[in-house]
Amino acid sequence: MALISSTTIITSISLFHLTLAYFFLFRPKTVDDQALVFVLGESMNIPAVRGFDAPSPALALLAVVLGFSGISDLVSLSMPEEFSALYYWGTQAPLRFFLSMVLVAYSYCFGSKSPIFSSSSSSSSSSTSARRPGGAPFMKHSASSGAEHLHNRLLFSFMFIEMMAWFWTWITLREERSAIVERMRKQHEREAHSH
Repeated sequence: MALISSTTIITSISLFHLTLAYFFLFRPKTVDDQALVFVLGESMNIPAVRGFDAPSPALALLAVVLGFSGISDLVSLSMPEEFSALYYWGTQAPLRFFLSMVLVAYSYCFGSKSPIFSSSSSSSSSSTSARRPGGAPFMKHSASSGAEHLHNRLLFSFMFIEMMAWFWTWITLREERSAIVERMRKQHEREAHSH
């Protein structure tokens, strides 16, 4: 049996989302000034994010999304344990782990200042446009691209924490699954003997 139950881990993640929602709504600079964000960003050579000095409409939207996520995850914990642990969280935890891992890799690897592609992008920066297979020109890197803004230390730190938390949840759920199945089997045997 796991040292900390999956319910406790999921509750902690949900409360983390609700806390972040509060700070993104009222004091976003507090999130950006965290030591963990700074250390992870500096160690991975990821640029700092701008725009967290004051609340903004985008941060308010982010706060609402995180708030909904935190509340819906807390409410889902009230489902019967057999359904929630075996089916709902059994599929949600690996999916959320995988999506977090993809965003961690994307925020680290694919950006104009990426440590992996910085040497190859600097050699191709002399030509600002290229040709599509159909012959129409297009820009290689657009400064106004929304995907370019995903390469920052705040997103990397958040997704790294999410990735670790959901992996831990997934492993814990796998450990708890056998105990839940055994409990369900004994309950069915008792019900069969009583009839």
